[in-house]
Amino acid sequence: MQKLADTTLKTRFGLFTETLFADTQQEIICLHMGNLKGANAVYCRLHSSCIYGHYFNSLECDCQQQMDQAMQQIAAKSAGIIVLLDQEGKGNGHLALIKSKAFKAKGLKQAEAYQAAGYPAEARDFTAAAQVLASFEMASVNLDSSNEHKRAALISAGIKIED
Repeated sequence: MQKLADTTLKTRFGLFTETLFADTQQEIICLHMGNLKGANAVYCRLHSSCIYGHYFNSLECDCQQQMDQAMQQIAAKSAGIIVLLDQEGKGNGHLALIKSKAFKAKGLKQAEAYQAAGYPAEARDFTAAAQVLASFEMASVNLDSSNEHKRAALISAGIKIED
């Protein structure tokens, strides 16, 4: 994973730094604020792309609200990081999201709807996210997620997570 560029980004929540990373297969965008090197319990969100929420303003998901809340928390603390991953549909892609909608309409949770449509409940890989986080040299992060897959991937990569 290689750092490619940094720039400032004015948002409705404040001035963030955007850092772009890439390897041979993907780009990862980080939005961050504050001096993170050596910091403890840095607010951290791993956020997957969502065509419905981020581009179409869909009322069927809360992805945009989650991103807004993360940016608000970082702005309020003047420190934190969001790692944006191109992993639509929990890593299954947009087709899986479309096919899962019929099952979700029947009352299944999103992960269950993916499985009913023939996809894994969770197909995302957080290895690259862990590499990016490690490059910021934070002492520990406070992960904004209840997803055990995310948590386990970061811990196995040596990222210390505060509860």
